[in-house]
Amino acid sequence: MTDTQARQDQPGHGQAGFRHEAFFYSGADDFVGGTVSFVEEGLRAGQPVMVALVPEKLELLRGALGDDAARVLFADMLELGRNPARIIPAWRRFVEEHGGHATLRGIGEPIWAARDEDELVECQRHEALLNMAFDGGRPWSLLCPYDAGALGAEVLHEARRSHPYLAERHGVSASAEYVASPAVFDGPLPEPALVDGELAFDGDTLRHARAVVSLWAAGVLGAPRAGDLVLAVHEVAANSVRHGGGSGTLRYWRAGASAVVEVRDAGRFEKPLAGREMAPPGDEKGRGLWLAQQLCDLVQLRSSPQGSAVRLHVDG
Repeated sequence: MTDTQARQDQPGHGQAGFRHEAFFYSGADDFVGGTVSFVEEGLRAGQPVMVALVPEKLELLRGALGDDAARVLFADMLELGRNPARIIPAWRRFVEEHGGHATLRGIGEPIWAARDEDELVECQRHEALLNMAFDGGRPWSLLCPYDAGALGAEVLHEARRSHPYLAERHGVSASAEYVASPAVFDGPLPEPALVDGELAFDGDTLRHARAVVSLWAAGVLGAPRAGDLVLAVHEVAANSVRHGGGSGTLRYWRAGASAVVEVRDAGRFEKPLAGREMAPPGDEKGRGLWLAQQLCDLVQLRSSPQGSAVRLHVDG
C-alpha cells in the first residue's frame, strides 16, 4: 500500500480540516522519497505547496523535484524558524494568501539535531500549538519530517504526542500517543548558572528598569541587537504593570553569546497562542508580546496560578 493510499484510508483525509502528520525518516534517500511523493501528490491535485526546511534539505528536495520545483514556494527554516514562534504566522499567511484553493499542503521541519535544549523545547511547543492554531479552519495538510537517525528517542516520542498522524516505513497511521489539549504553559524554566542582576519594578520604576537593562545589554550585545532586547523587555514589563498585577521582577544574564532577560509577574496567560498571532487593534497586551517575538531570537513563556514568566533571548 502506498503512503497516498494509507492517507486516504485515515479518518478525516477528505480534508475536513487541518491534517498534521509527522514523517520519520532515516537518511537522505528516505527523506527525499517521502517529501517528493508528498509534494508531487499535491501538485497533481492543483494544490499550492510551501516547503520550509534548512538549506541543505531545501537543495535536496529542489534537485529531486526537477522542473516541478518552480511550482513550490520554498522558505529557509534557519531564518524563518530561528524563533519557532514565528512559524505559525508564516503558515497562516500562506493559507490566507491562497484562499481561492480548496486545499493546500506544506512541509515544515522545525526540529533538527543542532537545536539547543531551549530551542528544542520551544519547537515542541510550536508543534503542539499548530493543532490549536488551525483547528476548525480551512482544510490543508502539513508534513513535519523528523530525522529518526539523528534525533533522540524522547524527541521522537514528543513528535508522536503532538502529531495526530505518523508516517513511518510501514505506512501512515493515527498516533496512539497524540495529546489533543496539551498544557502548553506548564513546566519550570531551567535556572541559569549565574545571574548578572535582578531588580523589582512597578509603574513608577519601569523607566529605571529599562535604563538598567539598556546599560547591561550594551555591554553584551552590539548596538542594534541591544536595542531590540531593550524594546522587547520594555513591552513585556509594561504588560506586567498593566495586566500582571502592577509590578514584576527582572533578572538578566549571559548564555554563551546570547543575552537573556526574564520578566516575572503575578499575571497568567490564558491564550495558548499568545505572541503567535497578531493582536486586534486596541489590544495592548497582545501587541507587546507579539512585538517581543519579532525582536528576539527566542521567547519562552510559562504560566501557572502562581504567576507567569517571559524569558527573552537575543543572540550577539
